[in-house]
Amino acid sequence: MRVQIIETFPLTARITDPQGTSQADWSQVSCLLVKITTDDGLIGWGEGLSRKAPRAFAHLVDELLAPIVIGADPFAVEALWPKMARVFTGRFGGALIEAVAAVDIALWDIVGKALDAPLYKILGHTGRGSIPAYASAIGWNDDDVAIRQIEQSLEWGFREIKVKIGQPVDKAIARCRLVRERAGPGISLSTDANWAFSLSESVEVARALGEFGYIWFEEPIEPEDVEGYRQLAAKAPVRLAAGESEFTASGARDLIASRAIGLVQPDVARSGGITETRKIIHLAEAHHVAYAPHIGFSGAVCAAASLHLAASARNCETYECMIFGNPLRDAITKTPVADRRSLIDG
Repeated sequence: MRVQIIETFPLTARITDPQGTSQADWSQVSCLLVKITTDDGLIGWGEGLSRKAPRAFAHLVDELLAPIVIGADPFAVEALWPKMARVFTGRFGGALIEAVAAVDIALWDIVGKALDAPLYKILGHTGRGSIPAYASAIGWNDDDVAIRQIEQSLEWGFREIKVKIGQPVDKAIARCRLVRERAGPGISLSTDANWAFSLSESVEVARALGEFGYIWFEEPIEPEDVEGYRQLAAKAPVRLAAGESEFTASGARDLIASRAIGLVQPDVARSGGITETRKIIHLAEAHHVAYAPHIGFSGAVCAAASLHLAASARNCETYECMIFGNPLRDAITKTPVADRRSLIDG
């Protein structure tokens, strides 16, 4: 069996309920889908994050990655990954690795179909029949929108909820207090700042989160600032989470090894696909750091691949289940994939 055809589908869609984060209000979403066909007719689908300008990512696949993969054995993921990732002859990272992720996930999809087995079994599953999920996310919007999203998440049966926060600090703290009051004491809460704060501001917010009983504080400062995470961890009464901005295991190594974070959150559609994301997960497990996949604005293929990784990871703590409508998840599949309609008792 050999790879015969690689096709790219850059997609952009508008979302009817714009989602607020500390960085922007998102009214549209994008991704790159890759379809790989083998000479015996098997088809694999992959997804690259490509949050903006997905046609540029498609060009990377068409011009640089397809010539490497066409004619190759789709099972040879460990051989193909470094060839694709080193095509620029520079350091791993950036848009290229998100394009590699789309190809890699498609190759693994073919592996599963060739073996007639779900990916989580091929990866070596944990024996769990379900994965805990958290509602993501209460947007950084007006209070009345936040209250509606909290009530809806509880009505759907979520026992874990994440809330987006941003500047200013006092408003962020007030939002976290509001969510705790509305959700009640029996719901696990976390918060995501999308690196909106300075180190000193993060300490102030973290102390409030500790008071409110939050279980993690996600990306409070810029993702490159590993030393800042170390310093914040020494002062924060709540666990820190990060990792969605990492592209590779080598890139995530220092952050994980520092033990500044207690939860790592790679996105399989950004961090090089199944092949490389597994390395991040195993690196985290070796340092006693928990894993929770990042989904965010990604599409259905990313959601499905992430669920299989979660089922195969001993250190997986919870799964990010998005609560807002996204055509890249909802409109391109025949059946729902890892969304709230799959939720049973949390």
